[in-house]
This record gives sequence, C-alpha cells and structure tokens, in this order.
Amino acid sequence: MKTEEIKHLFTQFEAAATIAQGVECWSARELQNLLGYNKWENFEKVIQKAKDACANAGELAENHFPDVRKMVEIGSDTERPINDIALTRYACYLVAQNGDSRKEEIAFAQNYFAVQTRRAELIEQRLLEYERVRAREKLSITEKQLSGILYERGVDGQGFANIRSKGDQALFKLSTQMLNKKMGVPDSRPVADFLPTISIKAKDLAAEMTGLNVQTKDLKGQPKIEKEHIDNNLAVRDMLTNRCIVPENLPKAEDVKKVQRKLEGDEKKILKKPKKK
Repeated sequence: MKTEEIKHLFTQFEAAATIAQGVECWSARELQNLLGYNKWENFEKVIQKAKDACANAGELAENHFPDVRKMVEIGSDTERPINDIALTRYACYLVAQNGDSRKEEIAFAQNYFAVQTRRAELIEQRLLEYERVRAREKLSITEKQLSGILYERGVDGQGFANIRSKGDQALFKLSTQMLNKKMGVPDSRPVADFLPTISIKAKDLAAEMTGLNVQTKDLKGQPKIEKEHIDNNLAVRDMLTNRCIVPENLPKAEDVKKVQRKLEGDEKKILKKPKKK
C-alpha cells in the first residue's frame, strides 16, 4: 500500500469518528463503506462474528455494539430512519479482525485499530499507575500530619508506630508481621508500598478520620487514640467487606517505588530534546 493511500485512509477513518455520550465510536454504516463492503447484509455477518469474539473475550457485546437509529436522505429533502450500530474503537478492531483480509481497507483497519486500541490501553495503564503513586504520596502526608497531631497529645514516635500497626491489624485482620509475610514485603519496607490503590486509600481514609476525631473529641494519650484508630479502621473494613472487597485477599501490587521511577523515566524521555547533529 502506497504512502498516499495510507494517508488518505487514515484521514477518512479519523474523520468518521464521533463522540457519543463521551465515548469515541464509529457508525457501522459508515465503516461498511470505509472497509469496502457494498452490501449491508454482508457486513452484518462480519459484525456478528465480531460480537461473538467480543463475548468470547469476556466483554459485554452491548457495551461495544449498541444498536442505534440513523436518518438518511431518500431524495426530495426527505429522510427516513435506518438501523445502525455504534461501534467503539475496540468493536472496530474486532470487526477489522473478522473482515476480508484480502481487502486493502481491511488490512489498513486491522493495523489502525490495533495500534490505537493499544495506545488507549497504555494510557489507561499509565493513569492507573499515576493514581496509585499519588495515593501513596497522599497517605504519607496524612500519616505525617497525624503523627504531628498525636505528638502534641502525648504520643511519641514509637507510640504512633504501635497505633498505626493496630490500625492495620483492624483493617486487614492480620498483624503487621503476618501481613508482610503474606504479601512478601521486605522487613525494611512499609507494607503500603505494595498495597493496591484501594487499600492505600482505605488506610488514608482511616488515618484522616482518626486525625479529625482526635481533635474534635479532644482525645489525649495513647490508649484512647489507639482505640479511636482501631474503630476507624474497622469502620472502613466494614464498608469494604459489605461491598465484597476483603482487603487481606487483594493481590500484592508492584513496588510503588518502581512504578514511580518508571513514570519519572517516561517523563524524562518525553521531555528530552533530541541532540543536534
């Protein structure tokens, strides 16, 4: 396929994309023409194969192939509605995979949607990693603030460590040592560095609640504050387990320090200016 043809197809595919309820999609009727199918009946067979592939991949076909109505001109400034299907980018990828690969348009679409779908996946993964790093940073800030509040109320560094450990035990139903062993966390590292995002946020919420209640209730001394922190972690645990989320059963996540270094490394590559020859 010549460069001019590729550029022409790329422009056509980009121009055909629309946004429906915040989701990028393509009209199946328009995609039919872009992929070189003359008859809608033949293209419907390809779409059905794509739907089957979608279901086999564990996705809900209706989320990617919703039926819609489209108005078309029939002459004399008159329009009539016809059946159409809104195809997500993933749906378009599956349609292309199940099309006639002898068609140049299909070959182009297979690669076009594969690259674009992969790009979307990479962006989503990066956003999830970014969110986890931010959540871990937020937890560190919250715990530092809580430590300062408790210090003013007669709790030293060791006391704060004990209170935090008791809170973790209430949230995860495991002692710090048992939790570290279960998750394979090195003794020198905090368990929060290996928790999934939701667990990090759960710890942060409990710590925020403790900081607020210690001041509101004017609690002083380790015993009262320790009980408050345990109660708050139990409350957060109840909220999670009521939604079928058991904190100690969630899988270990990648070391957040490694994730942060990877994100920072990607940013440096992007910002790095090419050397002049």
